[in-house]
Amino acid sequence: MAFLQIENLSFTYPNTQERALESVSLEIKEGEFVLVCGVSGCGKSTLLRHIKRELTPHGSKAGVVYYRGIDIEKLDQKIAASEIGFVMQDPETQLVTDTVWHELAFGLENLGLSTPEIRRKVAEMASFFGIDGWFRKSVDELSGGQKQILNLASVMAMQPKVLILDEPTAQLDPIAAQDFLATIAKINRELAVTVILTEHRLEEVFLMADRIVVMEKGEIVCFDTPEQTAKLLADRNDKQTMFKGLPSAIRIYSELRLGDYCPLSVRDGRKWLDEYMIPVAWGLEDQVKDRAQKQKPVIEAEEIWFKYSKEGQDILRGFSLKAYSGEILCVLGGNGTGKTTMLGVISGLLKQYRGKVVINGKKIEAFKAQELYRNNIVLLPQNPRALFVCDTVWGDLEEAATILGLDKVALRAEIDRIATELRITKFFARHPYDLSGGEQQKVALAKLLLLEPKIVLLDEPTKGLDAESKEGLGEILKKLCSQDVAMVLVTHDIEFAAQYADQCAMMFDGDIVSEGKAREFFAGNNFYTTAANRMARGIFPKAVTCEDVIALCKIRV
Repeated sequence: MAFLQIENLSFTYPNTQERALESVSLEIKEGEFVLVCGVSGCGKSTLLRHIKRELTPHGSKAGVVYYRGIDIEKLDQKIAASEIGFVMQDPETQLVTDTVWHELAFGLENLGLSTPEIRRKVAEMASFFGIDGWFRKSVDELSGGQKQILNLASVMAMQPKVLILDEPTAQLDPIAAQDFLATIAKINRELAVTVILTEHRLEEVFLMADRIVVMEKGEIVCFDTPEQTAKLLADRNDKQTMFKGLPSAIRIYSELRLGDYCPLSVRDGRKWLDEYMIPVAWGLEDQVKDRAQKQKPVIEAEEIWFKYSKEGQDILRGFSLKAYSGEILCVLGGNGTGKTTMLGVISGLLKQYRGKVVINGKKIEAFKAQELYRNNIVLLPQNPRALFVCDTVWGDLEEAATILGLDKVALRAEIDRIATELRITKFFARHPYDLSGGEQQKVALAKLLLLEPKIVLLDEPTKGLDAESKEGLGEILKKLCSQDVAMVLVTHDIEFAAQYADQCAMMFDGDIVSEGKAREFFAGNNFYTTAANRMARGIFPKAVTCEDVIALCKIRV
């Protein structure tokens, strides 16, 4: 008897013809670590939610999910709640109480455990996850990484047999993401908890998995070991979209085919390069223009100080920033360093108590609200749902486009143009909340682009996006650059920033501590850099992207 078995599971969301899941069958062994990957909208999240009965989406379903031989639908309520744990992509959506200690105890209270037993389990979880130092804090005071650790600890307090995680590192900085995934591996290894995880950032998690599920258009196309999965995807002639999201070592090897063994990790990739390549001191030419060649900045933030309450601590501490038209500026840094607050101040949604923000030579306080946000400045928030006000994607896009004052024919044409660029036309009839996280990101971005802005502020725009969707987003941003639009991106996605940013800045303790051209910025970092750079460092020191490494290798071969 399989520990977890899925038999011919098919599912269709309301108001759609295309199936989100198509006859999916899967058997997972007890204690196994299974990674589920694929492009945005391939059915990963839908599949995982069918394993957690309480989160099963509304729609037309066929097929059965068995847990220990019992139909999930007929499973005892207490067993379903405690033995099948689920950690969501957005940590905010899973928090239900106001303090850390109460959040840890909440699930145990609902299971009806005695007070001494609850206190013992809470203490154990707080110690295991290193929560001791912020045990009595309000959840509002926690960083994104701390909130996600708290969610995980709260689920683990109920001692689940299965732990399901839906892109849990999407809002975590690179270091916090590594720590979080290491904790998941420790839970799987030391507690024998079965782990089922979806993730777009595969560099760290690919080798952790015992087996990998690859999904395309609601179907499973591969379910095998990391080695066999890498071989299958690297050997496919079409180099389809899933390939672009593979770890850097696999992608670089598949283009060069030097040797018989495909490296899977940065360490193995480094050994492979050492074997076949001779180190060089020179690198690739940087095509980014110096800022001295640009005109006056369109955004100037000078000595900004901000805190959310008079009694609270300063979040921004003398923060200064300049952004130019035709430039993509990526701001990186750890969770809780003030990046999102910085976007709030620059956009006018938050008011600093010291310093000034100047937009196109005019103090932000001098703008009328309509003047500031129409055809001028837009902000894509970290949670795209904040922008959805209609029951359908089309309704939301139409609501934004009507601000332009176009007639119906022109309005339809403009919506179609932007929706086609972002590949979201097939979602027009869907409710925005029924979309995956990546699909919601694209719809929210489309809604903002319909306003024809000159300044675009983006908070984690690649969250939930697969590699091809990121590539599409990058091309759209480059196109906007060519039209003299200024862009400031807050992101944890180092690979995306290295590929598309003109300038990168590091934020720490409420201020910008370093800034420079993207290639120079990443080549000089140890942790905030790409897997390709870590793999090629010492051989090709200026190589930052996979394309850089491949190009230099081809010169040397």
